[in-house]
Amino acid sequence: MRPQRTLALAAAAGLLLTACGSSPPAEPAPAVPHGYVEGAEETAEPQSRLVIADARTGAVRVLDLLTGTVTRLDDVAGVRDISTDGRFAYLAAGGSTQVIDSGAWMVDHGDHVHYYRAAIRPAGAVDGHVVAAHADSAVAALAVEGGKTVLLDRAAQEDGKATRRTVLDGVAVPYAQHLVVASADGVTVRNRDGRRVANAGEPCREPSGTAPTRRGVVVGCADGALLLSEDDGRFTGAKIPYPDPGPSTERAREFTSRPGSATLTASAGERGVWVLDVAERTWRLVGTGPVVAVNAVVEGGPLLTLTADGVLHAYDAATGQRTASRPLMAGGVPDGEPPVILVDTSRAYVNDPGGRRVYEVDYNDRLRIARTFDLDVTPSHVVETGR
Repeated sequence: MRPQRTLALAAAAGLLLTACGSSPPAEPAPAVPHGYVEGAEETAEPQSRLVIADARTGAVRVLDLLTGTVTRLDDVAGVRDISTDGRFAYLAAGGSTQVIDSGAWMVDHGDHVHYYRAAIRPAGAVDGHVVAAHADSAVAALAVEGGKTVLLDRAAQEDGKATRRTVLDGVAVPYAQHLVVASADGVTVRNRDGRRVANAGEPCREPSGTAPTRRGVVVGCADGALLLSEDDGRFTGAKIPYPDPGPSTERAREFTSRPGSATLTASAGERGVWVLDVAERTWRLVGTGPVVAVNAVVEGGPLLTLTADGVLHAYDAATGQRTASRPLMAGGVPDGEPPVILVDTSRAYVNDPGGRRVYEVDYNDRLRIARTFDLDVTPSHVVETGR
């Protein structure tokens, strides 16, 4: 018994010596803060920037709307279109599109929002002439001339690489971890690899124009609009028909809105402007006459139009009454270079190609010009990022 006890004591002593001589346990890795994005700075307010391209010279500038500073980028010769998904700008020239990371974006979690800023830099190129862009955390969906959509891997794109995942027929909009695809065959829901998982359940003849909203994705149809929404994994489509007698050749073909808003606008040709209230599922024709550009602020907010004489107008979207006007371009709108009206939470931005400037307008103060940004290039094409 004694030798066994001696061996047991020796073994126990050895374990104690080993434990005492071992290194202290490693400190646990610090927790990653909520909303952390590597290589980016999180901020308390939107980091709005304008990406500007000169159609004649190919010059490209990024204007920081907080600081007023301008960043010069490499020229893009022959640029004809510009689109954005909220962070990246897509400058289409001929059969290819240059991608620019504006370094400003937001992430909407529904009950709160994160704002970020990072370096402005080139982010590769894609084949095809991009005419519209939408994105979520997994993919960027780039609609190109010819009726197709190029899907890019978002993680690779954020690393500066335009990595293509697949190409789909039709125009695709990321929504609820899926894709809403409008094509000649109608509107369908697909997974991110392009496989069909659901139909809209409603017909949509001659689809043209798409818009993501907080209430779902809107697709323009020959007889109105189709709203496709999701609830607990189930997708449903609801038709929003035009009011009688409806349009003839003046249907809505391209929507404009404040990002995320449920109020959409579109040209109605010589008659004026269509206003689509997605929340109420109603159309309204506002008889403004022909306009060069149009946009709406938000539900209950003013409708903004720009006419060929270079005058900016505000209307009460509910009554159709004009509430304010502001001359912006003394010589009128230049031929072949129609400006745009970009709207965010407190300001509107209107580019003046003839005057080589951008106006910042307070639409809540009778269209007061809050700031004027004079540029060294012609702002032929402009998009706002960071929203």
